[in-house]
Amino acid sequence: MEMQPVVLTKKIPIGISLCCMGGPVRYNGKGFDMLANLGREKLDFIWCPVCPECMAGMGVPRDPVHLSNGTGADVWANTAEVKNRHGRVVTQAMREGCKACMESLERCNTRAFVYMDGSPSCGVYRTSLKDTKRGNPPGTFGALLLEKGYFLIPAGDLQSPLKWWDWRRRLLAFLWFSDLPITTTQQLYEAWYKLKFLCQELDNTWAREMGRKLAALQKHELATFEPTFRKELLDLLRKPSTTAKMTNSLWKHYSHYRKKRGKSVLEINSPDFKRGVTKIAQELLKMERTSIDDSYLFGASPVIYRDERRLKPKDGEETNPELLEESQE
Repeated sequence: MEMQPVVLTKKIPIGISLCCMGGPVRYNGKGFDMLANLGREKLDFIWCPVCPECMAGMGVPRDPVHLSNGTGADVWANTAEVKNRHGRVVTQAMREGCKACMESLERCNTRAFVYMDGSPSCGVYRTSLKDTKRGNPPGTFGALLLEKGYFLIPAGDLQSPLKWWDWRRRLLAFLWFSDLPITTTQQLYEAWYKLKFLCQELDNTWAREMGRKLAALQKHELATFEPTFRKELLDLLRKPSTTAKMTNSLWKHYSHYRKKRGKSVLEINSPDFKRGVTKIAQELLKMERTSIDDSYLFGASPVIYRDERRLKPKDGEETNPELLEESQE
């Protein structure tokens, strides 16, 4: 039997820095509606906005804060402080604000977070908005997100259709594989077959080596092999791809689709065809939709979200029962 795409039908909750959802909660009373870049696709998710600095009781507008003598992780270890512009120590308030936000995210069952880099609270790889100064990353809340193992998405990448497509497909694969029970080697092989093409795109050397290990795996080795395999694969899914890799992957899988199905998909171009990232993203989305409609595993995006109502057949049409069964698992 030919492998089918994994179709998730339950909306995924995602945490987000409130200022990135348009909330006027920055120190200067401003915000950025990053979700507007997603158009109607933002309705495919449940968003849980939080602001550690507001929950710390700092109010809007407020004096900007910064990390002093260490990182956000050091703040939790009591070896660094959070201070405002006038040197007032607000460390304890910031800790309480971060804890309150994390409790909210956990009540919403989030495992992914869209963060505002450059923030001393939500920043992960940068805690200053100045180009010449990177601050002391991660921020106080960013350190907590890293500790909890969140799948972290930089808010700025929502402005690029191609970068967002890349984050979304890897997030869906990450969540699906995180929850997938694996108790037999057959289950392990089936999961790998669905994800291996994406893994090859992200890190071909790792994927080829893992393929060899799986081929040599004995049944009695599964219990010790599986935890390491799962962790390494999930860590890989956190890493962004590149435009060139995504374009080449699209053409590779489209060529395979034409050979297997004997069909063409309009508007999909070869890697050497010059076009912008928006056009490439449109082609990738077109291939995703085709994979669902034709029950074909599009290896570059093996896990897809689709509202369950959109999977139901129209009058007179037939629906692949395997696809519907998989979407309900």
